[in-house]
Order: sequence, then C-alpha cells, then structure tokens
Amino acid sequence: MSEPRFLPRAGLQALIDALTGAGYECVGPRVRDGAIVYEPMASADELPHGLNDRQAPGEYRLEAAAGARNFAWANGPQALKPLLFAPRESLWTVARDARGRLMFEPAQPVARPRAVLGVRACDLAALRLQDAHFRDGPHPDPAYGARRDALFLIAVHCTHPAATCFCASTGDGPRADSGYDLALSELDDGFLVEAGSVAGAVILRRLPTADATQRQRETAAREIEAGAQAQQRALPGTDLQRLLFERLDHPRWDEVAQRCLSCANCTSVCPTCFCYSEHDSPRLDGGESEHYREWDSCFTFGHSYIHGGAVRSGTRERYRQWLTHKLGGWHEQYGRSGCVGCGRCITWCPVGIDITEEAGAVCAD
Repeated sequence: MSEPRFLPRAGLQALIDALTGAGYECVGPRVRDGAIVYEPMASADELPHGLNDRQAPGEYRLEAAAGARNFAWANGPQALKPLLFAPRESLWTVARDARGRLMFEPAQPVARPRAVLGVRACDLAALRLQDAHFRDGPHPDPAYGARRDALFLIAVHCTHPAATCFCASTGDGPRADSGYDLALSELDDGFLVEAGSVAGAVILRRLPTADATQRQRETAAREIEAGAQAQQRALPGTDLQRLLFERLDHPRWDEVAQRCLSCANCTSVCPTCFCYSEHDSPRLDGGESEHYREWDSCFTFGHSYIHGGAVRSGTRERYRQWLTHKLGGWHEQYGRSGCVGCGRCITWCPVGIDITEEAGAVCAD
C-alpha cells in the first residue's frame, strides 16, 4: 500500500482516462431505474452526484443530498459477482462428426480487461470467497479465472453505510484493507488515493495528484470510523456454526417460513452465493447441443431435486439450508462465514426478512 495522494474532484476524469488509456473498459456506479448499478462508463459526469441511499428491510430509495460527492451511498443491488460469475454462459458444445461420433468442444473464455470503480470493502471480502471457490480450489473455473485475471479494482472506503449494513460486525468493512489496485477516500473537494498493487501504482503516477495533508488524512480516517460506528445491525457474536446446527428443529424456522416467499432475491443480490444449475440446449435437428451454466438458488424447488424428489421440498427447509450453510457450513469449506455484512439480502427481500434478526432469534439463549 502506498502513501495516499490527493486527487482534486476535477481530476476524477483523469483517472477514468488513465484506465481507458491502459486498455481497460471502465465500469462504475450509475443511476438506472431508481437504483445504483454497475455499468460501463466513459465520463465522471455519469457517476451519481449528490445522492444518498435510504435502505431498510424491503426498501431502497435514492434521495438528494447536500454536496457533490459521488460515493455518499452504501451500495446497490449488484456487487462484483455478475462481472465474474456470469449469470448465464456456455461451457461446451457437442456435435456429431461425419462418422456419427460425439465431439465435445469446451468454450474458450475471453475476458476484456475491465476496471471497476467504486468497489466496497464488503464486496472485496465477497470476492475473496468467490476466488476461493472458483479460482483457488482443486478445480479452477477457466471462465471465472480469465475474467478475474483481467480485473482492475478501484475501492472506495465506505463512509455512508445504510441502515441495513453490518460489515463492521463481520470484520469486512467499512475500510477496504486489501484486495484492491487503488483505494479512494472521498472528501468534499476530492479524493485521497492509495495504490494497493503494482498495476495500481502505475495508474496513480499518471494522475494529477498532490501530497495529502495531515488534515485530509485525519478527516478521511474519522469519516471511515464514523461509518463503522453508525452501523446498528450485527450478527450474534457467538459460535454460530455450532448453535445453528444444534438448533435445526428450532420453531423459528417455521415462523420465518410463513413470511419467506422463496423468491430467491436474497441469493441473487448476495455477493457470495454461487449456486448454479446446468442445462443443455440441443439444436432442432439433433446434430449439436450447447451446455449452459446459469445462476440458481437453494430457494428453488429444483435445486435440491434428486432422483424423483426434492430434498428440500418446503420453504422452511430451504431457508434453514441457506442460513445454516452461509453462517455455519462455510466455516468448514472456506474458513469463515459466507456473510460479509453488505445487507443486500435485507434490503431486497420483498417482505423485509432480516438475516441478523433471524440468526439472533435461532441462536438466542
């Protein structure tokens, strides 16, 4: 990590130009359909300006805010997941040759260099879990690996957590400590910029920066700490893995199943969930077929369908599977909880089910 440099707000376009000049497609937060989403961008003018987000269980609103900050909001429904773990992609094709033999042809992953601006600490933590599953395990996924290797990440330390955020309790934010190429602390008149990689240092040297003052550093640190202190939600600070698996028959599972719609919104917006299904799409003449992987969810009936029946036929079993796996089982698989405290599952649940409240109810004495 380098010493922070000060980039005036007017210099933000220079960052986008430097990334574009280095061959990256620049992706950043933009407002679309009343939410902040990641989309390709070419100008700093396309970033949100003077906006806050108001989030609550089952509620998300963008609101006007004083000042011209671009990152005075917590997060939108997307994280990095859709940019790496594609919602739908071809894995291979199979066709018959002239002798009628089946010939399999794996898909050749192609990834354009991509720079993502505005990544939050919780999403970097989620990315490490996705890496552990798709890249660093015994069977690395070539498509994910290609996209991951082509990624340049510009983090922004979070200073405006939503009411649904609890990354401080999971130890994943609001400061981005590692895993980025550049990290920004937003101030009223500009940004403190730190490099976290060799590639980041190269881009940083191309920017019109000045020495950061001690006052600017103290202001940035104070705002990040205030962001942590402002968070009101937290996961129970107990041995969740043991308690959850000891309480598989807790009456709370029945109670939450009465509210849960099994719509899978929580798993779609979760930055760590990676359930998927695979399907074949044959050509009408039967001569060729393409094999696809697409996002799935443990909340669907088909996801646990095995040999004539679903292992988890009801919402009670599906919600229990999701919570116990994410907060318990992941410790054995990846050495930590699968929750990074982004709060998206709370905000985007249409009936406002709160994972911290449900875990607290099941694990209460």
